[in-house]
Amino acid sequence: MPHEPQEPLITPTGGPGAPPGETYRGLRVLELTTTIAGPFCAMILADLGADVVKVERPGGGDDARAMPPHLDGESAVFHSVNRGKRSVVLDLSCATGAEAFLRLAEDADVVVQGFRPGAAERLGVGFDTVHRRNPSVVYCSVSAFGSAGAGAGLPGYDPLIQAFTGMMSMTGEPGRPPVRAAASLIDLSTGMWAAMAVMAALARRERTGRGEHVEATLVDSGFALLAHQVLGMAATGEVPGPLGSGSPITAPYETFRTADGWIMIAAGNDGLFARLCRALGADELLGDARFAGSAARVRHRDVLHHAIEQRLAVRSRAACLELLQRAGVPAGPVHDLGEAVAHPVAIDRGTVVPGAPLPQVRLPIAGPPVAGYRRPPRLGEHTTEILGGLGYSPAEIATLSVSERPPG
Repeated sequence: MPHEPQEPLITPTGGPGAPPGETYRGLRVLELTTTIAGPFCAMILADLGADVVKVERPGGGDDARAMPPHLDGESAVFHSVNRGKRSVVLDLSCATGAEAFLRLAEDADVVVQGFRPGAAERLGVGFDTVHRRNPSVVYCSVSAFGSAGAGAGLPGYDPLIQAFTGMMSMTGEPGRPPVRAAASLIDLSTGMWAAMAVMAALARRERTGRGEHVEATLVDSGFALLAHQVLGMAATGEVPGPLGSGSPITAPYETFRTADGWIMIAAGNDGLFARLCRALGADELLGDARFAGSAARVRHRDVLHHAIEQRLAVRSRAACLELLQRAGVPAGPVHDLGEAVAHPVAIDRGTVVPGAPLPQVRLPIAGPPVAGYRRPPRLGEHTTEILGGLGYSPAEIATLSVSERPPG
């Protein structure tokens, strides 16, 4: 399977050894996923040097291509998780399309698929079939609830899992409707777990010479994100509810209103609480038994919050932050997204990498390529190159790339 050369990634500042983008140089990945979780898994591998071929259905391809917002016809959602890949269009619903995929899989190291459980098998591209053709392939399935058990086959999207796992019931303000976290926490964390499962399986393959089937699910990722809430519920017997920006483990550990904006204060222990009180001229709070220790401050959070906010509300946000930071109290502004990405910290870290038509957000584990990331592929952009490399004629490629299924 021919693959185009890729520019090496730069070594992050202070990082020893080879650039992270050399990690999986020469590794070949076939991706059969859409939207966010599976594509993010494959993009992590691409950023680490793998040649990722995204196999898309005829017509619209990845569902994310149609998701707004768009710029110059390109979806921001699709762009965020598909850089550095190649795209081939194949109709897997026909036997010749499935066979073409299996021929690609014979030369692959990894397959990542995101069909509902059982669908890959019905299409003839399930693990057993792929493994017979290529015993060394690592095959990763990404699904909502897994391939077995009470949830097998149920549909799942990020907000559905946030609701199902209880995350949504704890997000937002008390007495208000449940709130979804703005970030796609479930999808993105599932993509990370899937990538780690693939990496672990590749390491095992170094010892055994054989591939295996690994799995990552949205529901497992959701529960993993809630580990300390689950244990806290077991410890107290109480089901947690929404706390706004607060935390059940300590206080003050939440947002406060100032005269012209919001700040976050994380005075997570007794020493920091004392610094906060002295900085605000509120020494009387230190002698109040209601605030003696984290547990007591959590129980009396509302009273404490009001006492602190009274002193902050008469100062500007900038003045509050200067005062608290000078006192050694962990505090920071509540930015909107525009403020956040324009902040010197984000600029120094190289968080947003310029690109056309859209920029990219770099992975936290690797710097971007010297020449910038390769843009996400257009639908079917590399079909002729990839299938032609297998010996298919132009006429055969045209047939393989057009759906034989009736519309609707």
